[in-house]
Amino acid sequence: MARKRTLILSLAALVLLAAAGLGGYKAHLAWQDRQFLATPPETPGRELVFRVEPGQIFTTIARNLKQAGLITDSRRFLHLARTEGKASSVRAGEFLLNTGWTPGRVLRELTTSAGIMKKVSVREGLTWWQTADKIAESGLGTREGFAAAVADPALLARHGIEAKDAEGYLFPETYLLTPPHGDQSRYMAEAMIHEFFKNARKVWPGGPPPFAEMHRTVILASLVEKETGDPAERGRIAGVFANRLKKGMLIQADPTIIYGLGPDFDGNIRKSDLRDGDNPYNTYMHQGLPPGPICSPGLESLLAAAHPEAHNYLYFVAKGDGTHHFSATLKEHNDAVVRYQLRRNRATYRSTPEP
Repeated sequence: MARKRTLILSLAALVLLAAAGLGGYKAHLAWQDRQFLATPPETPGRELVFRVEPGQIFTTIARNLKQAGLITDSRRFLHLARTEGKASSVRAGEFLLNTGWTPGRVLRELTTSAGIMKKVSVREGLTWWQTADKIAESGLGTREGFAAAVADPALLARHGIEAKDAEGYLFPETYLLTPPHGDQSRYMAEAMIHEFFKNARKVWPGGPPPFAEMHRTVILASLVEKETGDPAERGRIAGVFANRLKKGMLIQADPTIIYGLGPDFDGNIRKSDLRDGDNPYNTYMHQGLPPGPICSPGLESLLAAAHPEAHNYLYFVAKGDGTHHFSATLKEHNDAVVRYQLRRNRATYRSTPEP
């Protein structure tokens, strides 16, 4: 009986020891968890650029963070993300992280910040090749890559642009974004076209019209954009072009010739350029609108082209202060040319209004 009691006591002791050991092990794991959450991988820390690819699963992200030295335990980091409900909230892009951060701060940066963003400002009235230069200067692509993208038939077809390139549809805007790791030139072209159609809803609230009608409006808007820097004149200039088209008159707009001369235009329009019938954009020689947009117009020019001002003006001439004189007759126009162009003060003459 004594031996049996001794055996029972021994077993109980073993159970107590095992329980104590298990409790100690759990306590140790809890301590390790607390240490993981509270202790950064390095002190002092160092900054690292970390990239999350589109569609990358969280386990891969955690493993890459550990390999980069930004966390010390990928399994615990995954548990942290799941506990906070953020395992599916990590955004794709580049992030500036620090090895001196705790795991919680790393997770917060990956799930709440936009990451490292690049900025490029594209103003109204630029041609696609001028836009390509802006993209290249900003580091968001190359001139060659952007040129290929804007003329890519597959990209154009996807957006319903039935033209040889995306001229006119590269919406002018200040873009602040995190581009993908690959072909950034194409990404930028896509982003600008997407921005055009987003703004097109303000021009056509019921949805864009058939492409031919929309394209005609974009062409007219590009002329308006190039012809005035005064927002108050856009509707009136659109009305002049609309009136001339109705009467079968030549548009006779210098910017169309310049566009047809291409990127190598040296700044001077010659008489031979005015008489060049081989230039399809020469509106001194060819009836109607040019075959395509001559720049990317902004929203105000698109609205003006879609809703031209109703008037009887057929001509306009720059006054030298950034605005124009509008005329209904050729005689009045010729008088205005003498007054504002032939007798102009070259020292004070400006093509755009004061800001």
